[in-house]
Amino acid sequence: MTHPILSNISAGISELKKNPMAVLQQGEGFPVAILNRNQPVFYAVPADAYEQLMERLEDLELAALVRERENQAEVEVDIDAI
Repeated sequence: MTHPILSNISAGISELKKNPMAVLQQGEGFPVAILNRNQPVFYAVPADAYEQLMERLEDLELAALVRERENQAEVEVDIDAI
């Protein structure tokens, strides 16, 4: 079965074992597809890229929540009331 490689840079798993940091540096801040027998097995994602991805996912989840609740009735709240 053929799998698309969703990265501009790829490296073999043996290359990753020899020098992991050099493989990540090849990606210049972007994910690197790690291949085993010419098939992608995982993506090595730099920490900054991963953090941005997680923030983007959170934004998408919050946007979906806003769309879900946009037609609900408003509830007035007095923050000083106990």
